[in-house]
This record gives sequence, structure tokens and C-alpha cells, in this order.
Amino acid sequence: MKAKTFTSMGSLHPVIFFVVVYVVALLLSVFICSSLFYTFNGSSRGTGQLENRKETAPAGGTVVTASTLALQR
Repeated sequence: MKAKTFTSMGSLHPVIFFVVVYVVALLLSVFICSSLFYTFNGSSRGTGQLENRKETAPAGGTVVTASTLALQR
């Protein structure tokens, strides 16, 4: 009677699966943590500044205020 043999790849399948899951979770956590860090501490790519402008209508009309977000690089 022939003995059943198992390949080493089949026995390593659970180990490889958990290593891949760990690497994916590590990459996602680095991405999420860096996104939160740059959100709260300001990004090195650009900072947002709120700029208020007041414009008056001719002949004493209503005053219009516009807010724009200017990105600096």
C-alpha cells in the first residue's frame, strides 16, 4: 500500500496566509496612521489658509462675503 505524502507547500499554507494578512494589515495601519498624522499636524505638501474677502455692491447695496481656501505649495 502506498503511503500518502503531503507537500510542504500544503502544510505551509496557513502560515503563508497569516503572513500575508499581517503584511496587509501593517501596510493599511501605516497608511491610516500617516493620514491621521498629516491631518492633525499639517501636511508637508501644502497648508490650507482661510482667506476672507469683503466686496461691496455699488451704490450702498448689500455686502457680500466670500471665503476661499488657498493651498500653498
